[in-house]
Amino acid sequence: MTLRAAPLATSFLLPTLLLAAGLALGGLALVLLVFTATAIAIDRVLDRTVGFGGWSLVEAEHTYRRLARQRRRAELAARLRHREAPRLGYLPTDTGWAAVASRRRLGVQPIAIDSIVGSVDGPKALAFDRCFRPPRWSRGRWTQMCLAVRRGTPMPPIAVYRAGGEHFVRDGHHRVSVNRALGADTIDADVVVLEQPGRSTRPGEHGLVQHLPEADRRTAAG
Repeated sequence: MTLRAAPLATSFLLPTLLLAAGLALGGLALVLLVFTATAIAIDRVLDRTVGFGGWSLVEAEHTYRRLARQRRRAELAARLRHREAPRLGYLPTDTGWAAVASRRRLGVQPIAIDSIVGSVDGPKALAFDRCFRPPRWSRGRWTQMCLAVRRGTPMPPIAVYRAGGEHFVRDGHHRVSVNRALGADTIDADVVVLEQPGRSTRPGEHGLVQHLPEADRRTAAG
C-alpha cells in the first residue's frame, strides 16, 4: 500500500489560520491562539523532520471518529428499515465443512481488500461490521495502528483463509480495518486455501458465510 504525505501547505494550514484569528482578535485570545498555533506547528515540523509525513495522532483520531459515525449511521438506517445491522461474515473452522477441508498454503501475496469478507474468529466477527469498521473498545489500538501505517511503519502480513474466491481473516483484523479506511486497494496476506471437492470456487457461491445471532453480538459488545 502506498500512501502520500500531506502537502506542506496543508500540514501548516491550521496553525496559519489560528495565528490569523489571534491577530484579528487581539488581547488574551491572541496569546492563547499564538501558543496553540506554535505548538501545532512544532508538532508538524518534528513529524516531517523524522520522516513521519505530517500525520499526527489527532488526524488518526479524526479518521477513527469518521468511521464510528459511519457505523452508527449504518446501524441506525438498518433499524429504521427493521433490518439487522450489516455484519461481518463468519466462517467457523472447528465445525462444518471447513473443519475437515484440506489446506493448501500459498504463502504471502497481495490480495484485494474488497475480497476480505469475514473472519474465522467469532468474537472479531461480532466486533467489526461488514465494512471492517472498528468497535468502540479498540479505539486506542486502532488509532495507534492508523498512525503507524500513515507514517510508513512496516506491518507484518495478515493471515487469511481463502474459500470460494473470498478471504476470511485469521489474524490482522485491525490491519485490514486501518488499510481499508485509508483507501488501500490491496494488502499483503499469508494465504491458506480451504479446499473441498465439489464446492464452488466462485465468490459468493460457496454458501459458507454465517452470521452470529444478534444476542451473541450484544453479549460481546458488553
